[in-house]
Amino acid sequence: MTVTNPWLAGPAPTKRLDRERLEERILNLLSSQNMCVLATAGPSGPLATPVRYFHLGFTLVFTAAGDSPKMRNLRADPRISVGVFAPLVGQASSRGAQIFGAARILQPGDADFDEHWAVVRWQSDHVERSRSLDDPPLGPIGVVAADKIVYTEHWLRREGFAPRQIWRSSSSPAAALEP
Repeated sequence: MTVTNPWLAGPAPTKRLDRERLEERILNLLSSQNMCVLATAGPSGPLATPVRYFHLGFTLVFTAAGDSPKMRNLRADPRISVGVFAPLVGQASSRGAQIFGAARILQPGDADFDEHWAVVRWQSDHVERSRSLDDPPLGPIGVVAADKIVYTEHWLRREGFAPRQIWRSSSSPAAALEP
């Protein structure tokens, strides 16, 4: 039988990428995609919501109506898990990230709002809705600074690296525990 990607056979390697190279791969994923799934917890249980995101380094930014279920959930419990993934063609193309952190909901006038709002590309939405570009929609934004990212890329196996890599924020106490 012909095997397309023989390097996928057998046990996965366990070698870790160095931090700089892992960060480059994560940022490449975040820059090449624009949709994620936000997972929150609310009174009715878990809620997974697809949303468009923008990023500022390892911080994700998203817009939402202030009274949406995801925003209500985040106000009650800011813990969040976010899934970002590239289109899957086969095992060799498997690439994605699980991002864990605590979400903040920022309103116009809040500290850090302007810095994070600057990455939101609202202009295309306005053009699509025939709205003036002179009137930006300043509503709440969700901001998720990653504490931990579980990055998966099976292509790493070709170079002898584990397909699943763990990144932690340098401000995380657990970061010192990672190999």
